[in-house]
Amino acid sequence: MRFSSAAKNLMLDALDESIATGAKFGSLHTAYSSTGTNEVTGGSPAYARKGMTWSAASSGSKATSASAVFDVPAATTVRWVGLWDTVTGGVFLGMGPNGGGVPQAFVSPDIANDILECVAHGFSNGDTVVVWAVPGDPVPTGLAEGTVYFVTNATTDDLTLSATSGGATINITAIGAGLLQKIVPETFGAQGTHTVSAASMSLD
Repeated sequence: MRFSSAAKNLMLDALDESIATGAKFGSLHTAYSSTGTNEVTGGSPAYARKGMTWSAASSGSKATSASAVFDVPAATTVRWVGLWDTVTGGVFLGMGPNGGGVPQAFVSPDIANDILECVAHGFSNGDTVVVWAVPGDPVPTGLAEGTVYFVTNATTDDLTLSATSGGATINITAIGAGLLQKIVPETFGAQGTHTVSAASMSLD
């Protein structure tokens, strides 16, 4: 079933902070997880989850209405922002890439050149991205959800990916499709604060 925007808004508003099981608290993570692991710990002041407040859903998307400021210990790289229903423990609701932009659809129609076709993607060489699977299509073999990749050989509508900045192109061994989304890792050499000024949830 293809849900209308009204239905999507109803589902997203069920995650409002005013709801008992809503996305009340944000978290920071050093690596991707489908279960909420890899959460930041330690520091002085100590890291802790922070309250999240949300605006009403609109057009199938729901955005935060205020910033959240987290204490982060030294020698930590923040890559992902998670959502929970309680300040400790609780139910993990999902995570998205730090600084994530709008997901861009891509296809890898053949394996000869390891190219991802992504029309008017807007990425530049050296940008860091992650890939997401989409219903009905596997992610191209050679890529994995949650892994941070570097954009290489970017043109207006095509690009390749590397495991390191300016490194060798990842070998695509089976065709597939998915979504590309920017990620902006932030590394703290010393104790500091990380501000999540804007976050959003959406249903495609």
